[in-house]
Amino acid sequence: MVAEANSSPEVLAPTHEIRYEAVIGLEVHCQLLTQSKIFAADANAFGADPNTNISVITLGHPGTLPKLNRKAVDYAVRMGLACGSEITRHNVFARKNYFYPDLPKGYQLSQDKGPICVGGGIQVKVKHPETGETYQTTIQLHHIHLEEDAGKSIHDGDEWATQLDYNRAGTPLIEMVTEPCIRTAEEAGQYLTEVRRLVRYLDICDGNMEEGSLRCDVNVSIRPIGATNLGTKVEVKNLNSIRNVMRAVDSEFKRQVDVIQSGGSIIQETRTFDAATGLSYGMREKETMNDYRYFPDPDLTPVVISDEWLADIQAQMPMLPAERYLKFTTYYNLPDYDAAFLTDARELADYYESVCTHTSNYKAASNWIMGPVKGHLNEKTLRERQFPVSAERLAALIALIDDGTVSQTAAQQVFTLMVSQPNVTPADLAKDNGLIQNRNTDALQSLVEEVLAAWPDKVAQYQKGKKNLLGMFVGEVMKKSKGSADPKLVNELVTKTLQKI
Repeated sequence: MVAEANSSPEVLAPTHEIRYEAVIGLEVHCQLLTQSKIFAADANAFGADPNTNISVITLGHPGTLPKLNRKAVDYAVRMGLACGSEITRHNVFARKNYFYPDLPKGYQLSQDKGPICVGGGIQVKVKHPETGETYQTTIQLHHIHLEEDAGKSIHDGDEWATQLDYNRAGTPLIEMVTEPCIRTAEEAGQYLTEVRRLVRYLDICDGNMEEGSLRCDVNVSIRPIGATNLGTKVEVKNLNSIRNVMRAVDSEFKRQVDVIQSGGSIIQETRTFDAATGLSYGMREKETMNDYRYFPDPDLTPVVISDEWLADIQAQMPMLPAERYLKFTTYYNLPDYDAAFLTDARELADYYESVCTHTSNYKAASNWIMGPVKGHLNEKTLRERQFPVSAERLAALIALIDDGTVSQTAAQQVFTLMVSQPNVTPADLAKDNGLIQNRNTDALQSLVEEVLAAWPDKVAQYQKGKKNLLGMFVGEVMKKSKGSADPKLVNELVTKTLQKI
């Protein structure tokens, strides 16, 4: 469903002197992580064998009746609250009538006149294409509505026929429709990035565009810079990556400018984007709202969201990325880069805060998570919360560094051992593997004297003012200690000994 631009688009004169701007709106479809479908008990699971997660309700057999999944309503409201939308208390589902092979009932159950969430917006940070400066803008939402997904048409399994998989039919969706307020491909990409981050924070959608659980349609029109009327809108369907959304915006903008400047006119149509060529191709002229013959579904009673229901959803809302970013930069006093990195995914932010319940060295915790911990994670294990070491054990390792038990270098070796030996404490791993830092002053003093005696010419150069040789002396002592010496103590001992020579 699309927020209509206007009924009488401005006619653009063909001229090479006019500069144009893009007017962009996005429709983002998010499959909800409910266990069952929105109106049936069929499993809502990706990757099952074709046509196994179906029932007579999904297939629209005569006499079957749908029943709304309450959890889908909860998830839609969560997203609306995260975006600052107004929540519609009295909700009605309508039949959106059209024929397509992957729509087994001949209609789609959706929301027409009364979407569950109205208004709101999402803040994004964008780099200006010309100056490179970062600015913040709010992408305004027209609405968010609930609906069911269609099945999937498969065109490459048979040379002469289209195959149909109805497993996806009936999967609960929210469709997020922006106002036509986006002006650049960069803004579109950042908005979609933020939507994906939000749905993952809220745990309502996994955001996998490659699996189709997050899909995006782009509406693009152009107008002369300074004009206020909207041009004729073209919809580019089913883009499967953020990069392709941005490419499709730029490609469609250029195509429309070329059409106008060559004396043509823009046709309101639906197009498909070819990622291989970077070009879009016409599919069909765009339907109008009347073509769908919306009417309230007679089999579904209205859904009333009570004060108690809404309060219960609000109570379960997690801290959102913007709030967490503020907390990380103020309470934990992290730099902007660290805070942005750690709040990018809810799992990372949760893990960081768990570590910080066991240590007060907040910056060290950030450094370890952004470095070694993140190095052991990939996207899949991160979302499954499979961190290589527990928060408590990582904090214990940081404590060993802070009290001088192990050096920073040795701690890297301890961390590797912690990953493979999850039931052994960091202190025991350091002890058992000879990684405890040597702070025996007498023993280290002997090593210092051995090194200085072995390099008399370098000592003479140091005495003549070549102070950068201090690092070399410390390094040689560290080698003799096989890395076990406390580098701070070695530095002190070498400096004092050189002063006495």
